[in-house]
Amino acid sequence: SDQYKDILSCAHSALDIGTWDLACQFNNTDHHTELNGTDRLIVRRGQAFTINLYLNSGSYQPGYSQLHITAETGPQPEEQYGTRAVFGLSNEINDTCWSAAVSSPPGDTVCLSVCAAPDAPIGRYVLTLDERIQFDFILLFNPWCPRDVVYMDSEEKLAEYVLAQDGIIFRGDAEYPVPLAWYFGQFEEGILDACFRILDMNPKHRRNPGKDCSGRRNVIYVTRVLSAMINSNDRDYGVLEGCWKDTFDGGVSPMSWRGSVQILRTWNSTSCLPVRYGQCWVFAAVGCTVSRALGIPCRVVTNYYSAHDTNSNLVIERYLNEKGEIESSTRDMIWNYHCWVESWMTRPDLPPGFDGWQASDPTPQEKSEGVFCCGPVPVRAIKEGELTLKYDAPFVFAEVNADLVYTLKYNDGSTRKIVNDQKVGQKISTKSVGRDAREDITHLYKYPEGRNTRTSALPSYIHAHEDEVDFAMTSCRFCGGEAGFRESKPPEQAASAERQPWAAHHHQAVDGDQEGL
Repeated sequence: SDQYKDILSCAHSALDIGTWDLACQFNNTDHHTELNGTDRLIVRRGQAFTINLYLNSGSYQPGYSQLHITAETGPQPEEQYGTRAVFGLSNEINDTCWSAAVSSPPGDTVCLSVCAAPDAPIGRYVLTLDERIQFDFILLFNPWCPRDVVYMDSEEKLAEYVLAQDGIIFRGDAEYPVPLAWYFGQFEEGILDACFRILDMNPKHRRNPGKDCSGRRNVIYVTRVLSAMINSNDRDYGVLEGCWKDTFDGGVSPMSWRGSVQILRTWNSTSCLPVRYGQCWVFAAVGCTVSRALGIPCRVVTNYYSAHDTNSNLVIERYLNEKGEIESSTRDMIWNYHCWVESWMTRPDLPPGFDGWQASDPTPQEKSEGVFCCGPVPVRAIKEGELTLKYDAPFVFAEVNADLVYTLKYNDGSTRKIVNDQKVGQKISTKSVGRDAREDITHLYKYPEGRNTRTSALPSYIHAHEDEVDFAMTSCRFCGGEAGFRESKPPEQAASAERQPWAAHHHQAVDGDQEGL
């Protein structure tokens, strides 16, 4: 019948869309992105946003009207890589995948709800309706979404680790931690665009942009890219150039920075030339800004008496002559303090139990897989001595646990190893949630000193070297207090250690005059 033909025609006809409203004020507020401004659509994955469509003619009819929708990101969008999604109208939103549904009654105004998959790549998107209407939006990680791997179930912590733009970074030393006020400024004008430019300038994107954009659905991948791109040691258009000299010719002293905004704006406006100069707390602060801007809960952490182990043997080595004078040394160092960042995420790539805070370090220290980057590695893996877990667990473990070993060279050519009981990794600190006070998180990285849990947690390949040294207690020649050493010589010869200046257990004997990285 003619009525039946009309129904079939209606079922296969597209909506006659005239204009639309992205409702940026409503959507951005609902998605906790309104601090970026409301002049463009910025939403988070795994959560629906609303678009109002105004029809030129006809009306939306539930069950009959159709809408063909595509969402694409990157220069080479493909469905198989997750950078292109094709979907139509459903009866209701499905928050496990890309989906769309109409929430308004029949009429000439259509309230269209669209939801990105909770594992969709973050980035700049183009949404196309019926192959003729297009608009842009930005998609971020969503720590408010239980299906997102960065989900954090505390509003108080979300306010601190995602939304807060003011923070505190701790410097100084273990005896006197000094708070430094820092303005992260992740919602300031131009910062989000600079953050995506960092991702676009990374060598992996320039080599294979399609694969890189696909990788942006994985917060582990993104965190690792940021760790590499905040520094510029790989000549990869990174954000900051480090300098640990006494002078800072041609740039700005790291001590003069008080926030990340100027650094990121300068980098973005000078054709991605590295900004001069940074040291550890500056690298970490900028990394924290970029992570929070992209939707990753993040905080800056300071480790006092932080070891820099250059050869992955978990030992900081010094070489002395018979007079106790340092004769030569490796590149290994112990710093008054060192800063890195922790990012919150689940780790489906690892065995159960290693979700939560993951340490990564944008300060260029050692190469990882051929690039100056470090992490992310579960903080719990460091505490439990699980040094085979990704990424760079031995290096971070050494930062908080390494032994200080002196090798004494006798005139006859023989040597003896002495292990100083200097405690590496003290007062590991971060800003408290909702307060300006220091929170001590040392217990998250290591068990209390004196418990043998550290040794028992180490992998077997470390135990293989334990029989090379014995343990002896001597008195410190500087204060008379106990100084623990593990000696390679028989116990009866260990007492001679107290007559040597290298028996000191005070921090002054362990590069205590070094500034933080």
